[in-house]
Amino acid sequence: MDLSKLKPAEGATKKEKRIGRGQGSGRGGTSTKGHKGQKAQAGYNRKRGFEGGQTPLVRRLPKFGFTNPTRVEYKGINLDAIQTLVDSKGIQVIDPAVLYANGLIAKNDKLKVLGRGELKGKVDISAHAFSATAKAAIEANGGKAETILSVVDKAEQEKKA
Repeated sequence: MDLSKLKPAEGATKKEKRIGRGQGSGRGGTSTKGHKGQKAQAGYNRKRGFEGGQTPLVRRLPKFGFTNPTRVEYKGINLDAIQTLVDSKGIQVIDPAVLYANGLIAKNDKLKVLGRGELKGKVDISAHAFSATAKAAIEANGGKAETILSVVDKAEQEKKA
C-alpha cells in the first residue's frame, strides 16, 4: 500500500461553493444573498430565538419557579443495591469511596442511603445522610449508620461548641 495514493472515497467530498468571484462564475454580484435587506449585509448574525421582530416565545411566556441556592443534592442508594454489592464483592464496610470504586456514584456526589430493600447481615455504612427506614434497617441487623459531615457542617458544629 502506497500512502501517497490515498484519497477520499468517490462522492465523499464536494467542491467549495466559490461566491463573489465575478459575473461569469454565476455567483457574482449579490453572491447568492438576494437583494439588499438585513441578511445580505456584512456581519449579519441573527440572535438565538429571533423571530423576525415579533416578540420571541421566550419573552411571551411568563417566568415562574424558584431555585434555592443553598439546596443540597444527594445521590440516593437503596439498601437492595448495597446488599447486591455485599453479596458480589463481600464488602462489610461501605462508604462513598467504595461506592465510587464500584461505579454507583460520582466522585463528588453526596450520598444518601434510602430504605428500599433489606439487608441480610451486619454492614457498617458511612454516608452524608440516611432515611429513617434505612437507618433502622441497618441498626436492626447490628450494623452502624455513620453520618459523614461535610466541611460546612463541621464549621457549623464548631461555631455551636
